[in-house]
Amino acid sequence: MSEKILTPKKKVKTILVSQPEPSSENSPYIALAENEKVKIEFRPFIHVEGATAKDIRKQKINLNEFDAIIFTSRNAIDHFFRLAEEMRYTVPNTMRYYCQSEAIALYLQRYIVYRKRKISYGNKTIPDLINIIKKNPEGRFLLPSSDKLKPAIPKALDELGINWKAATFFKTCISDLSDLKDVYYDILVFYSPSGIESLFHNFPDFKQNDTRIACYGKSTIEAAKKRGLRVDIQAPTPETPSMTMALQKYIREANKK
Repeated sequence: MSEKILTPKKKVKTILVSQPEPSSENSPYIALAENEKVKIEFRPFIHVEGATAKDIRKQKINLNEFDAIIFTSRNAIDHFFRLAEEMRYTVPNTMRYYCQSEAIALYLQRYIVYRKRKISYGNKTIPDLINIIKKNPEGRFLLPSSDKLKPAIPKALDELGINWKAATFFKTCISDLSDLKDVYYDILVFYSPSGIESLFHNFPDFKQNDTRIACYGKSTIEAAKKRGLRVDIQAPTPETPSMTMALQKYIREANKK
């Protein structure tokens, strides 16, 4: 069906979010379910598998050669310190850390004494992270990442001209969703292109029909459209900067009497 054809919004009763269930009671999804009287379930469409010390050595990575680390996710932090321990590498107190956001930087407290380390962080965007690194570009930088590293990051680091190297510390894998074969939801929520990939890997003959698709981020939206999906709900937008806000807006329009 063409996206240009306007059809009445059908009521929303059930939503499946392709992520793990939030651990915090303050999750906006809990408030959304209560306020809009809808059922929200969570199911990771993808999962992470860590690399081994052997995998790191195959990539010709010697942790002793680096004096700065760039973290773009919490997974990268978890698997860097896991592998450091597995490889019997003691991270020196002089190590410099560059994080894409404050939330990622604060997550370092799980592994280091935060106030005694050299930690810098940006405001979530790659350009902002690059500006932080620019202030102290000397040394050799390690970028622990997944096997699905966004091209924009290597490109920005190359343009900066620093001495850096990326290494795959964990892989993004497709989860088995076969038990959902005969289950229907009014809305499916995706946060990454990998989630879209998982949908069609598990259900090659998936037909959207009346199912609404919600996507967060340009790359996720593009991945959905390439698969022929109709994207009914998009975030972030100036009006709805979060996915839960976008969902709430859509649900209120669809469920109004």
